[in-house]
Amino acid sequence: MMGQPGFEKDERHFLYKEYLKIIADHAPPVFVMENVKGLLSATVNDVPVIDRILTDLTHPRAALQGGGNSLHYKLYSLSEPEVPGGGVDPRLFLVRAEDFGVPQARHRMFIVGIRSDLKVRPGLLRSHRGPTVRETIGNLPAIRSGLSRGEDSVARWYKELEKLSAIDIAAQLNGASYSRAVTGDIKLRLRSGDNPPEERSSKAYPGRIAGRHRSLSGLHDPRLRVLTGHESRGHMASDLRRYMYAAVFAHSTGRSPKLSDFPRSLLPAHQNVELGRSGKMFSDRFRVQLADDVSTTITSHISKDGHYFIHYDPAQCRSLTVREAARLQTFPDNYSFEGPRTAQYHQVGNAVPPYLARQIAQLVAEVLDSMKGES
Repeated sequence: MMGQPGFEKDERHFLYKEYLKIIADHAPPVFVMENVKGLLSATVNDVPVIDRILTDLTHPRAALQGGGNSLHYKLYSLSEPEVPGGGVDPRLFLVRAEDFGVPQARHRMFIVGIRSDLKVRPGLLRSHRGPTVRETIGNLPAIRSGLSRGEDSVARWYKELEKLSAIDIAAQLNGASYSRAVTGDIKLRLRSGDNPPEERSSKAYPGRIAGRHRSLSGLHDPRLRVLTGHESRGHMASDLRRYMYAAVFAHSTGRSPKLSDFPRSLLPAHQNVELGRSGKMFSDRFRVQLADDVSTTITSHISKDGHYFIHYDPAQCRSLTVREAARLQTFPDNYSFEGPRTAQYHQVGNAVPPYLARQIAQLVAEVLDSMKGES
């Protein structure tokens, strides 16, 4: 990360040169390169990394071998029209997935290069807002979270959650405007016993997803009889209470809580908590995926503790399952993830959303089709 020792010597900044070698060796008519948004601000020796990448992609052989510009590419954005005259603005290559039908605020750079001897250019992605988290995963079976330490039984699970009743949340929130609504909602839920089924997993495949959104229509497979990857992980008992509080807070206020919104008795015993409460770092350590908005970026970090990926339903008190994360990435339900659960989360988080990838592939196909008359 920027600001950390060794950042400017990190060899990963130059991994793109391996991709550059492939382009230089094979001279494809068109290529697509994807990378993280962080490239826009990364520098090495005070030189923006993205500027060097763009220059090298324009002249790949010259970048690798030095001298000569026999192979030249023109670079295009998939989300913004070309700016006439002047140099290329790196920000034009940023694609916000939620603007192109993905139920997730995932911002990545996509650079399309077309060989300069070809008189073609790619089209632009067609803007259409992604569906909400509720629309995307709401019809998956409700399951409870598990307890990672000690006995994992339904009775103990309820007992641990009921400890919220003993906390004077309103007093600890010091008269915050949301304290009454949050406190009342928690008490109501604990009294009513409005909780999910006893199971921590479900293989019951749900019916077709409601709605006509294009990205959702590709998720359901009527041939499936079994749902895979829908199993909750275990959490510490204290995290169950934090998750319920956070989800109720989000339901009551329409936003995910910051650490400063938590009662002190629910805060974890971490050294950086006070820095988080003051807004200096990790202020959103517990992040609820809001039901009526797109999700935040699904990353491989979801394989860790799950704090950044809390389900919006307070009754379930858990982080997202592999299948829920996969749906938010627009993987169809018939896609099977292999290996242990941690590896499956990595596979989901590191992928380009298939629905977005399909749209990009269609634009590339149009470029290739238009080349048929080229010599």
